Amino acid sequence: MKADSIEARVRRSLYGARRWHPAEIVFWVLALAAFFLLPRQLLILNEIAILGLFALSLDLILGYAGIVSLGHAAFFGFGAYAAGLFARHASADPLAGLAVGMGAAGLLGLISSPLILRGSDLTRLMVTLGVALILGELANSLGWLTGGADGLQGIMMGPVLGLFEFDIFGSVAYLYSLTVLFVLFVLARRIVGSPFGLSLRAIRDNPLRASASGVPLHWRLVAVYTLAAAYAGAAGALLAQTTQFVSLDVLAFHRSADLMLVLIIGGAGYLYGGLIGAVAFKLLQDVIASFTPQYWMFWIGLF
Repeated sequence: MKADSIEARVRRSLYGARRWHPAEIVFWVLALAAFFLLPRQLLILNEIAILGLFALSLDLILGYAGIVSLGHAAFFGFGAYAAGLFARHASADPLAGLAVGMGAAGLLGLISSPLILRGSDLTRLMVTLGVALILGELANSLGWLTGGADGLQGIMMGPVLGLFEFDIFGSVAYLYSLTVLFVLFVLARRIVGSPFGLSLRAIRDNPLRASASGVPLHWRLVAVYTLAAAYAGAAGALLAQTTQFVSLDVLAFHRSADLMLVLIIGGAGYLYGGLIGAVAFKLLQDVIASFTPQYWMFWIGLF
């Protein structure tokens, strides 16, 4: 009876986590309404949607699995370059390029996970940072492929679903990025509310107890790290497609540092934290930079 009652409580908890609360519905309605209410701010709204997806990817490993990273931009940049190169040399279809960016970054996450998941948090910080720095130097040295310091130019994107052409105002770009963000968010929400998600939180809180309970720690962490890398690659692919340009900046250290700041502002361990942090960070950056273009980072740091 005791085991049955525990199982019943777990099922009720999982069911409650999957239910959509009114505040969540309001959040997404407001995100869609911004398209109509702020027609002159669609470019920055597109940046917020991409940054929100990027922060969501970090929250999956940091907030739910306890994996710290200072080089998450490695997957963001790898996805951006993969999508950009695919558009230049293979196909201009945005959805195909998005899949390529996600797949390439996910594969990189899978390959690098054995190195990153070993050792302490300090070791993980250094290894993740090292992976991002290595990729940055490779992108700089392979100028014949990536464009080097000049960036990857000449990216021409076709219409989304063959119907919606990208425009200079960012209207299609924002709706495209928001749709991708929403679909991947719903998927992440289902994952963290599943028994797999519960096992990740058990590993984060007490890895020894989780291991003693029969949870396969290594494979769970490899799976979520690969998933988070694919999400970051999707964010990078969206940036490459909507701006039609990729520079070495996508692999820079400050991008990983800004992402950590975004997650700190919004809060780690619940999926909306990264989205809220992305909105706050971009709005602060936009407003403060309009007053003090040279010292806006000081005020964000103070905040």
